[in-house]
Amino acid sequence: MNVISDSATMLRRNFRHTTRNPLALFNAIIMPIVLMFLMVYVLGDAFSVGVDYADYATPGLILTTICYGISPTAIAVNSDMTTGFINRLRVMRVSRAAVLNAHVIGTMLRSLAAITLVIGVALLMGFRPSASFSQWLGVIGIVVLTVLAISWLTVAFGLASKSPESAGLVGVPLMLLPFLSSAFVPADKMGPGARQFAEYQPFTSIIETLRGLLTGSPSAGSAITAIAWCVGIMLIGWVWARASFTKRA
Repeated sequence: MNVISDSATMLRRNFRHTTRNPLALFNAIIMPIVLMFLMVYVLGDAFSVGVDYADYATPGLILTTICYGISPTAIAVNSDMTTGFINRLRVMRVSRAAVLNAHVIGTMLRSLAAITLVIGVALLMGFRPSASFSQWLGVIGIVVLTVLAISWLTVAFGLASKSPESAGLVGVPLMLLPFLSSAFVPADKMGPGARQFAEYQPFTSIIETLRGLLTGSPSAGSAITAIAWCVGIMLIGWVWARASFTKRA
């Protein structure tokens, strides 16, 4: 129970810090919406994907929204380690593991709020999902699992970085990875090399699973692959984060 109450306290602290950081809110919420307008209204007519482009792009934009909101987490985790905050907890009856838990939970809640807003904007732009209630539950499950996996990996990156400035850069590759997937164009329309990378990187299977669920035609194969990638990434991030935290704290 001490870990749970301490995690709740650290979570409230993180939310106060987030509200004082307009850049974090901009990256997490405004940038995905700007990207949606750019992809659907500016570039959408240039792509032939066989369906309405808003329907095709929205699953990729959901994943992009997650990736755009992780840099503040890496910076915050690193700041806790480098500014002496963790050292101050040594003289208090506070679970230090609660610090990592709070960062992960905070990232998940922030991401889910941003995704809800992005889906709402997508509906206004013509997105028309045909998912059943159970398929929507599947979408929520995949999204939560993806956020948990990316959050733990981000926390690990933040702990491994030397400074908050370098921690802020670790999210850049994850921000770019959706553009090298089937998020905005089918992988088979890409050139050699890029096509093979897009087909086998983890984000493509996650996006294709979301796309199948939202269109009412889920694929068990892509779902199993997506879940396996998420669980694997989450385990790597969790083990790495705990090991780095124990070493540095």
